[in-house]
Amino acid sequence: MKLIFVNRFFYPDHSATAQMLTDLAFDLADMGWPVHVVTSRLRYDDPTADLPAVECQHGVHIHRVWTPRFGRSSLIGRLFDYAGFYLMATRQLWQTTARGDMVIAKTDPPLISVPAAWVARRRDAKLINWLQDLFPEVARAAGIRGLSGRIYILLKKLRNRSLAGATANVAIGRRMREILLAAGSPADRVHIIPNWADGEAIRPIPQAQNTLRDAWGLEGKFVVGYSGNMGRTHEFDTMLDAAERLLDQLDICFLFIGAGAQKGHVEAEVAKRQLSNVVFKPYQPRDQLHLSLSCADAHIAVLRPEFEGLVLPSKIYGILAAGRPLLFIGDPEGDTATEFVASGAALACPIGDASSLAANVLRIRDTLHGPMGRQARRTLEDSYERKRVARKWDQLLRHSE
Repeated sequence: MKLIFVNRFFYPDHSATAQMLTDLAFDLADMGWPVHVVTSRLRYDDPTADLPAVECQHGVHIHRVWTPRFGRSSLIGRLFDYAGFYLMATRQLWQTTARGDMVIAKTDPPLISVPAAWVARRRDAKLINWLQDLFPEVARAAGIRGLSGRIYILLKKLRNRSLAGATANVAIGRRMREILLAAGSPADRVHIIPNWADGEAIRPIPQAQNTLRDAWGLEGKFVVGYSGNMGRTHEFDTMLDAAERLLDQLDICFLFIGAGAQKGHVEAEVAKRQLSNVVFKPYQPRDQLHLSLSCADAHIAVLRPEFEGLVLPSKIYGILAAGRPLLFIGDPEGDTATEFVASGAALACPIGDASSLAANVLRIRDTLHGPMGRQARRTLEDSYERKRVARKWDQLLRHSE
């Protein structure tokens, strides 16, 4: 019996789903599981990349299938990329899967669980769905045209059928589990296993020892960071409004690290408002993540309320590992706010409440920075450390054999 993961991106890609899958696949292989991964030859940020078709890394057998290379610049191109991966990944799954194997489907591309379920059923294998987001709900919440009415109902029905036939469905949060149960997934097959960060690779670094702060000219600043994708599920006007309110606090700086669909909007607003306290930097290599996350004194994570239960900001776990306070912007009753505010690692405010965000920045700078940072690290070690979560996966897989 072997484990066969399927996801569009994997090692050495550095996108969020690829990093999570890479960590888990390598950890399970270290535990003695025979692990295979069906993925593409692409990298998330480089559609021209052509990774080896077959490779073994850290004991994991990697099967990379050919796909079109239109990239993320247009919706039509992305659909062609998805279609190519569906076809070629299904073919590879059929060739790789044998009776008694476990096929573990992630959610990139959306609905990959549907062909994975078909292969598992035909091959007398077991299916586990690892849900990083819920499609088509997340697409409708994002306002993507064409995903409504009968098409939405059909896609949701296909998704729910693949969940109903699975041995286990893994949600990453409480609200996601509730949505799955409401969609008809049997309660005994829906498990919550959170995402994580590697507490050994990412550790709190004192600001005086952080070479990036010196290189980026941030000495003597209280830095509020936003690190990662600036995507459609996020909202940035609250942050920019707070930065505008804090212009007279000359020691406070807002640092944006990353890229995404909304980066152009954020840059244009910064220029329009003449926000001299905002700095932009590109994505940093993964081996520099401990420095870039520790570069900020506090970090912002944001999630629009309509996406609660459909996704969770994966950046939060790296923030906890770096021992930095979290400033959450979103639903005060959502998973993120209730989980991390209750632990003492975060402060939360609703979207649009820039005055509360600015006040929270000042509270952390003036009195809460040290205690909240230490609590953030304890929260990571208690619940979201990489090895701890890998053991939860090991237990689920052994229970599902």
